[in-house]
Amino acid sequence: MAFTLEQLRGFLAVAEELHFGRAASRLKMTQPPLSRQIQKLERVVGAQLLERDNRHVTLTAAGEVFLAEARRLLSLADSAPELARRVSSGSHGLVRIGFTAASTYGTLGRLIDELDRALPDIHLDLHEMVTREQVAALLNEEVDLGLARPPFDADTFGSRLLHREALLVAVPDGHWLLDLGRDAVAGDLAAERVVMHSPTRARYFYDLVVSMVPTASENAVHTVSQVLTMLWLVAAGRGVAFVPASAARLPIDGVHFVRLETPVPEPVELHLLWMRESRNPALRRVLEHLARVDQEF
Repeated sequence: MAFTLEQLRGFLAVAEELHFGRAASRLKMTQPPLSRQIQKLERVVGAQLLERDNRHVTLTAAGEVFLAEARRLLSLADSAPELARRVSSGSHGLVRIGFTAASTYGTLGRLIDELDRALPDIHLDLHEMVTREQVAALLNEEVDLGLARPPFDADTFGSRLLHREALLVAVPDGHWLLDLGRDAVAGDLAAERVVMHSPTRARYFYDLVVSMVPTASENAVHTVSQVLTMLWLVAAGRGVAFVPASAARLPIDGVHFVRLETPVPEPVELHLLWMRESRNPALRRVLEHLARVDQEF
């Protein structure tokens, strides 16, 4: 058998008034049913909570401890309906965000700063994963929002272009590309050893680079999935690498960047991605707010 909220409220009133008559008046009830409430509560708890005689009411040691917990439980009970309404409206809740490692080089931080400022009651839970993993996690309802690379199934997912940037060639100290005095072109790189993107775990970048520099996959000496790993290999002189412009924010000694001439000046895209059928009200609030923010991140 469990105690009721009504019994807790009765106990709280008596504990604060230290008088059954005043407590009953405060609760707009008579004294006998209030006394029965307290007796039932003590039986459920298995401890005497109040010492009472004809003139005085005092809290026992057990009653002092129970009073603090009763106040906490009643506070939670009183706030629960309002919290439920706020969660239902999307003003309070949780949004789980999947993101690619490269999006942390500026975009992710600016995005969560904006959401923290505008929607402070929505908690953001971050999960690093490549685009393929994000798509699976969205389908399985393990995340609510992705920062991912295209293409996407437009029937299943909603998306919005979040950020666009140039493609750079990362080269080691003393590399001859640094002396060009211009952007690099595909022909400049035909014989270069390449630290290449994985065709499975970094498919977007792999396809993008091969479309710009067809010899890149043929000249690959290493294949990795993370841009940071690529830059360390470039610093070690293992080859050149093709990376998004935001990677230039990473201060790695011995690595320099040359812009790659491409048909589209900023071909690297990062999109917000979400399930069209998501049932998370907090996600709806996030998307509504971002739709009003007319800027790239």
